[in-house]
This record gives sequence, C-alpha cells and structure tokens, in this order.
Amino acid sequence: MVRVVLVDDQELVRAGFRMVLDVEQDIEVVGEAGDGETALELLRTVAADVVLVDIRMPRLDGVETTRRIRAVAGGPRVLILTTFDLDEYAYAALKAGASGFMLKEVSPSDLLSAIRAVHSGNAVVAPSTTRRLLDRFAGQLVTDDDPRTPDSIEVLTAREREVLVLVARGLSNAEIADRLHVAEATVKAHVGRILTKLDLRDRVQAVVLAYETGLVEVRPRS
Repeated sequence: MVRVVLVDDQELVRAGFRMVLDVEQDIEVVGEAGDGETALELLRTVAADVVLVDIRMPRLDGVETTRRIRAVAGGPRVLILTTFDLDEYAYAALKAGASGFMLKEVSPSDLLSAIRAVHSGNAVVAPSTTRRLLDRFAGQLVTDDDPRTPDSIEVLTAREREVLVLVARGLSNAEIADRLHVAEATVKAHVGRILTKLDLRDRVQAVVLAYETGLVEVRPRS
C-alpha cells in the first residue's frame, strides 16, 4: 500500500486528487494539509510514503516544506505540484530534494503512475521537461549554500560525462544508446555509475548538476 499525503492550499484540488486516489486498491490517502507548516505537523503523526506538495502555499511554501521533509532520514518522497508557467521555484524544489514535479492538470493515469514510480524510488519528471524548466529558470534562482563546481564531475570518465550531457539534454536511455551506438543496458549502467560517483538520488538531480557545473549551459531567454 502506498500511503499518500496531499498538501495544497486549494481544497478543491485536494478533493480532486483524493477522488482519483481513493478508488485505487494499492494507494491510500492518509492525510491532507493546506500549508507547509500543517503538513510537517501532520507527518509527525502519520506514516507516509509519498507527499504531493504545492509550490505556492501560505505559512510555508513548497520549497521549504520539501527541504524539511527530505531532511528527515527515511522520510517520504516528495512530488511537486506546479502550474509550470507560473511557478518559478519548481527548480528550487528539485534541488531541495523533490523526486520530480507534475502539472496540476495532470491526467489521472499519469498521476497514479507518478505516485507509484516515486514510491519505487524513481524520478517522475521527463528529462526533457526538466531541461525546459532549467533553461528558463536556472540562472535566476537562488541555489543552496554549497553549489556544485566544475570540479565535481572530474570523477567521471569521458564516456560517463558524455552520457551525463545527453541525459541533461533530455534524451532517454534508448535515445542515448542509439546516439552512442551502444546497448541500452550499457547506457543504464553508465547512468547508475554517474549517480553513484556523484552521490545523486536520480536523473533529476543529474540534470540539475549538469547545469550547475556548466557541463550544459542555460540557454539565453528571448
């Protein structure tokens, strides 16, 4: 059973998500909160696996809420809810430890797939979508107190660095394999080693790091 907590200041949004989730045999909504502070208090009393967190909320926004949730060892994973075009801090939430982000108008099937994927330890953001978000906002947002530097990726081999660039450009494992003329399993192995060497949680963090270190440059906005 995947235990889910819904955190959004719009009651209708929470109700809509609950209607979708309540009919699933393997998903249970164990709590709701209308702001970050209430969510943190709730998570001290209920066990959750995945928390859906809105970006813009009163009292405590989604970025700081995510950071505090992920600071607890063994705590639940976080999916960010965003309107994308308006929420410029989704990137900051990814840096704070979110496993990805999704649009509020996400389809029911995509919402269910995302929750199950995050529960399984995977990131749910398509690399190309992450890339577009970073292209737009990475140069504007405040980063953490210990930003990555180009030296951070020196531990990678030339091939691993090449794979990381392609991951950051939004290519899937299959597309990278085709580009490099290798087996998809080989690409998967490279990605795994990249995550291990750089102490990264998932592909989302790998994309963020590629931008932070300058391995992939942010495109100038028109």
